[in-house]
Amino acid sequence: MSRLVVALDAPNRQTALEMARPLQGVVPWVKVGLELFTAEGPDLVGRLKKLGFQVFLDLKFFDIPNTVRGAVRSAGHAGADMCNIHVLGGERMAEAALAGRDESAPEMLLFGVTLLTSMTETDLPLDSGGAQASEIALRLAVSAKAYYLDGVVCSGLEVEGIKAATSDGLLCLTPGIRPDGAERADQRRVVTPAQAVQSGSDFLVVGRPITGSEHPDLAAKAIQGEMIRAAQKRRGES
Repeated sequence: MSRLVVALDAPNRQTALEMARPLQGVVPWVKVGLELFTAEGPDLVGRLKKLGFQVFLDLKFFDIPNTVRGAVRSAGHAGADMCNIHVLGGERMAEAALAGRDESAPEMLLFGVTLLTSMTETDLPLDSGGAQASEIALRLAVSAKAYYLDGVVCSGLEVEGIKAATSDGLLCLTPGIRPDGAERADQRRVVTPAQAVQSGSDFLVVGRPITGSEHPDLAAKAIQGEMIRAAQKRRGES
């Protein structure tokens, strides 16, 4: 069953907790990204855990192997249930990340970022050799499996191809989720919740369509309902 992750894209602890509280008992996962983590640090992860959430620490580590090892180890000590690195960091960096995970929280999920959903191949600073965004993401996902990562962060447009190429051996986390009628904002390679689930995505990250709603709990429940119906359709249920 696909799981909903709500992005707490907030500038500070107070705003983040105000976003999270209406979602207690409704949404299992929340995401802490760069802005919020830089403002508030690892203690916020513990606060969110005490509210009953599982926490995806979305910091996209990309550095020399030893530094990434320490960063992932620190994420585990902070209580994160999931964190991520850039697949572009290569095999040695991925090996170091896995070592850091094993030193602190062996059960923490470690995902690899393929190509950001705000980007297309035309945004790359280097020549893509004619490869489309979906091809680039697929190559990186195959590498992520070879590096023994648990999953990849990718657009819902790429999930089906990644699952097929890796024999369903990778979990897929999909940002850039926009319900019908919602603004795309800075996202470009977007899908609806139903499309992501039907493609096989395991985690769906949704931010502003929920946190910007007058009733975040109802918005989250509506998206979860769409996800359930899409899963039933995927299984061929009525």
